[in-house]
Amino acid sequence: MDANGHKWVENDLVYQIAGCAMAVLNELGHGLREKTYERALCVEFKRQNLSFDCQHVYPVQYKGEHVDDFIPDLVVEGRAVVEVKTADAITDEHVGQVLNYLRITGCEVGIILNFKHPKLTWKKIVLSGIE
Repeated sequence: MDANGHKWVENDLVYQIAGCAMAVLNELGHGLREKTYERALCVEFKRQNLSFDCQHVYPVQYKGEHVDDFIPDLVVEGRAVVEVKTADAITDEHVGQVLNYLRITGCEVGIILNFKHPKLTWKKIVLSGIE
Protein backbone atom coordinates (compact mmCIF):
# COMPACT_ATOMS: atom_id res chain seq x y z
CA MET A 1 0.00 0.00 0.00
CA ASP A 2 1.10 3.56 -0.57
CA ALA A 3 0.92 6.45 1.92
CA ASN A 4 -2.70 7.14 0.89
CA GLY A 5 -3.80 3.57 1.62
CA HIS A 6 -4.08 2.47 -2.02
CA LYS A 7 -3.19 -1.12 -2.88
CA TRP A 8 -0.77 -1.25 -5.79
CA VAL A 9 -2.13 -3.85 -8.16
CA GLU A 10 0.23 -6.58 -9.39
CA ASN A 11 3.35 -4.40 -9.05
CA ASP A 12 5.79 -7.32 -8.94
CA LEU A 13 4.35 -8.90 -12.08
CA VAL A 14 4.22 -5.58 -13.94
CA TYR A 15 7.86 -4.83 -13.08
CA GLN A 16 8.86 -8.33 -14.17
CA ILE A 17 7.09 -7.80 -17.52
CA ALA A 18 8.73 -4.38 -17.95
CA GLY A 19 12.10 -5.97 -17.18
CA CYS A 20 11.51 -8.56 -19.90
CA ALA A 21 10.61 -5.76 -22.31
CA MET A 22 13.81 -3.89 -21.46
CA ALA A 23 15.84 -7.05 -22.10
CA VAL A 24 14.15 -7.42 -25.50
CA LEU A 25 14.74 -3.77 -26.41
CA ASN A 26 18.39 -3.96 -25.32
CA GLU A 27 18.91 -7.00 -27.54
CA LEU A 28 16.90 -6.02 -30.64
CA GLY A 29 17.00 -2.23 -30.56
CA HIS A 30 14.07 0.03 -31.30
CA GLY A 31 11.80 0.61 -34.30
CA LEU A 32 11.05 -2.93 -35.49
CA ARG A 33 7.55 -4.29 -36.10
CA GLU A 34 5.19 -4.87 -33.16
CA LYS A 35 4.94 -8.58 -33.99
CA THR A 36 8.75 -8.90 -33.73
CA TYR A 37 8.70 -7.54 -30.18
CA GLU A 38 5.68 -9.65 -29.26
CA ARG A 39 7.46 -12.82 -30.37
CA ALA A 40 10.67 -11.81 -28.62
CA LEU A 41 8.70 -11.15 -25.43
CA CYS A 42 7.34 -14.68 -25.64
CA VAL A 43 10.91 -16.00 -25.75
CA GLU A 44 11.89 -13.83 -22.77
CA PHE A 45 8.79 -14.81 -20.77
CA LYS A 46 9.71 -18.47 -21.30
CA ARG A 47 13.26 -17.74 -20.12
CA GLN A 48 11.82 -16.07 -16.99
CA ASN A 49 9.38 -18.96 -16.38
CA LEU A 50 6.34 -16.74 -16.87
CA SER A 51 3.27 -18.42 -18.30
CA PHE A 52 1.49 -16.54 -21.07
CA ASP A 53 -1.13 -16.74 -23.79
CA CYS A 54 -0.37 -15.14 -27.13
CA GLN A 55 -3.20 -13.74 -29.27
CA HIS A 56 -5.87 -15.58 -27.26
CA VAL A 57 -9.37 -14.88 -28.60
CA TYR A 58 -11.91 -13.53 -26.09
CA PRO A 59 -15.49 -13.46 -27.38
CA VAL A 60 -17.64 -10.36 -26.80
CA GLN A 61 -21.27 -11.03 -26.01
CA TYR A 62 -24.20 -8.66 -26.32
CA LYS A 63 -27.53 -9.86 -24.92
CA GLY A 64 -26.39 -13.44 -25.27
CA GLU A 65 -25.16 -13.06 -28.85
CA HIS A 66 -21.55 -13.27 -29.98
CA VAL A 67 -20.86 -9.90 -31.63
CA ASP A 68 -17.09 -9.65 -31.80
CA ASP A 69 -13.74 -10.97 -30.59
CA PHE A 70 -11.06 -9.15 -28.65
CA ILE A 71 -7.50 -10.38 -29.10
CA PRO A 72 -4.93 -8.87 -26.72
CA ASP A 73 -1.31 -9.37 -27.73
CA LEU A 74 -0.39 -11.29 -24.58
CA VAL A 75 -1.87 -12.28 -21.24
CA VAL A 76 0.81 -13.10 -18.66
CA GLU A 77 0.21 -15.46 -15.74
CA GLY A 78 -3.52 -15.15 -16.47
CA ARG A 79 -3.43 -11.83 -14.59
CA ALA A 80 -1.93 -9.12 -16.81
CA VAL A 81 -2.77 -7.99 -20.33
CA VAL A 82 0.28 -6.88 -22.34
CA GLU A 83 -0.18 -4.68 -25.39
CA VAL A 84 2.86 -4.15 -27.63
CA LYS A 85 3.19 -0.89 -29.57
CA THR A 86 5.65 0.85 -31.87
CA ALA A 87 4.00 4.26 -31.77
CA ASP A 88 5.28 7.81 -31.41
CA ALA A 89 3.66 7.92 -27.96
CA ILE A 90 1.23 5.97 -25.80
CA THR A 91 -2.13 7.61 -26.39
CA ASP A 92 -5.54 7.71 -24.72
CA GLU A 93 -6.73 5.40 -27.50
CA HIS A 94 -4.16 2.78 -26.45
CA VAL A 95 -5.25 3.15 -22.82
CA GLY A 96 -8.90 2.71 -23.84
CA GLN A 97 -8.00 -0.38 -25.84
CA VAL A 98 -6.32 -1.97 -22.82
CA LEU A 99 -9.20 -1.01 -20.51
CA ASN A 100 -11.54 -2.85 -22.89
CA TYR A 101 -9.21 -5.86 -22.86
CA LEU A 102 -9.25 -5.82 -19.04
CA ARG A 103 -13.05 -5.78 -18.96
CA ILE A 104 -13.27 -8.64 -21.47
CA THR A 105 -10.49 -10.85 -20.00
CA GLY A 106 -11.32 -10.30 -16.34
CA CYS A 107 -7.72 -9.24 -15.65
CA GLU A 108 -7.25 -6.33 -13.27
CA VAL A 109 -4.03 -4.91 -14.72
CA GLY A 110 -2.56 -4.22 -18.13
CA ILE A 111 0.68 -2.81 -19.43
CA ILE A 112 1.34 -0.98 -22.68
CA LEU A 113 4.91 -1.41 -23.91
CA ASN A 114 6.17 1.00 -26.58
CA PHE A 115 9.29 -0.06 -28.47
CA LYS A 116 9.41 2.87 -30.93
CA HIS A 117 12.26 4.79 -29.24
CA PRO A 118 15.71 3.89 -27.89
CA LYS A 119 14.29 4.03 -24.34
CA LEU A 120 11.32 1.78 -23.54
CA THR A 121 8.18 3.66 -22.60
CA TRP A 122 5.42 1.86 -20.77
CA LYS A 123 2.22 2.53 -18.90
CA LYS A 124 0.48 0.43 -16.30
CA ILE A 125 -3.30 0.38 -16.59
CA VAL A 126 -5.58 -0.79 -13.78
CA LEU A 127 -9.24 -1.48 -14.42
CA SER A 128 -10.15 1.10 -11.79
CA GLY A 129 -7.79 3.69 -13.42
CA ILE A 130 -4.16 4.35 -14.28
CA GLU A 131 -1.54 3.98 -11.54
